[in-house]
Amino acid sequence: MAGTISAIKAMDELAVSGKTVILRLDINSPLDPKTKKIVSENRIKKSLPTLRHLLERGAKLAILAHQGDTLDYHNLIPLTEHAQKLSALLGQEVRYIDDVCGPAAQEAVRNLKAGEAVLLGNLRYLSEEISTFEDAVKLKPSEMLNTYLVRSLAPLADFYVNDAFAAAHRNAPSMVAFQELLPSAGGLLLMDEIRALATVMEKPARPNVFVLGGLKISDAFGMMEQVLENGSADKILTCGVTGQIMMMAAGYDLGAKNEEFIKARSLDVFIKPAQDYLARHRDKIVYPLDLAYEQAGKRAEIMLSALPADELYLDIGQQTIEKFRAELTGAGTIFVNGPAGVYENPLFENGTKNIWTAIAEAKGYSVIGGGDTVSAAQKFIDTGKINYVCTAGGAMVRFLSGDRLPLLAAMQKGGTKRGDDHAE
Repeated sequence: MAGTISAIKAMDELAVSGKTVILRLDINSPLDPKTKKIVSENRIKKSLPTLRHLLERGAKLAILAHQGDTLDYHNLIPLTEHAQKLSALLGQEVRYIDDVCGPAAQEAVRNLKAGEAVLLGNLRYLSEEISTFEDAVKLKPSEMLNTYLVRSLAPLADFYVNDAFAAAHRNAPSMVAFQELLPSAGGLLLMDEIRALATVMEKPARPNVFVLGGLKISDAFGMMEQVLENGSADKILTCGVTGQIMMMAAGYDLGAKNEEFIKARSLDVFIKPAQDYLARHRDKIVYPLDLAYEQAGKRAEIMLSALPADELYLDIGQQTIEKFRAELTGAGTIFVNGPAGVYENPLFENGTKNIWTAIAEAKGYSVIGGGDTVSAAQKFIDTGKINYVCTAGGAMVRFLSGDRLPLLAAMQKGGTKRGDDHAE
């Protein structure tokens, strides 16, 4: 990861005045399941600095974005409301045309004037942009040049800018192919996201404390392996199901209900890796000292020494909270992915709420990311007290797990192209 930022060209290096720029954003937003209206403008607002930067410099902006996918087809809608919200927040019109790259879209791009923007149709209307196509066909960027999107739009553009770190793990034409043809640069959000995550991994103020919780323990274990092996993490505070797996690996009997919950979801496959981590890095891994469960409609807590109990554990207990608070208060760097428990239930919000309060009050540099993580933070604290809130989920996890991100490799290649490399 070292040198990732320096290897990607910055937007200021592109002479965009009067030039057509393809701008790839990630403004994929949560929707109300009934009305299909946007319920969080977070990613839309995060895109504004790059939009303003390019428009104020006289670029002609052709914006590419997606909403939904094959795995969440219920969110696959036109980007009409996205354009309306961008227009309102920018204070100038962002025209929308419900055509991704066909004749109408091409005409709209050709007719752009300096300082104007058009948002083209939902990229996921194209088969070449959906995840099932990516998984089944597995094209290299150089093999994507004849895709409908690239051959239709690349000849109309002078530059390509990507500000979609949240989709950096996607090997799709809109993310990695235009860089084969056009001089390319990273948007302000893209660069900020990489810089924040690189700080956590490469130049953290010590001690560097990770809080890994939630139910998506494959994410936690991917990051855990990387940060333990490369020495980035000084402490890993485990909670949620991640913490329970670590407890089982340490030999604790969590009881029939918890073991059934874990085995039914095939999460017991993580016990062996957890045992290995504990054997090699026991001084760095902290698992819960006590757990909370429901008893007669009320919250009850149980110490490790009293296990097992035939209950589902839905939060960490008070002694664990105090231990975690002490670690976070003294941290130089803090990274969080996943809540401590079932925070949506008032009986079991205590762990998550106290951890977020401790992070908000801590003096260390803090970074959080992942949809459920950010939702939990927004519920309990002013996220303005967090140093960086990452818009990404899967891309963030893969970056911190040391995996290669297709976008970053493509951006480094596109950054080497000159404006005169592209013949219109």
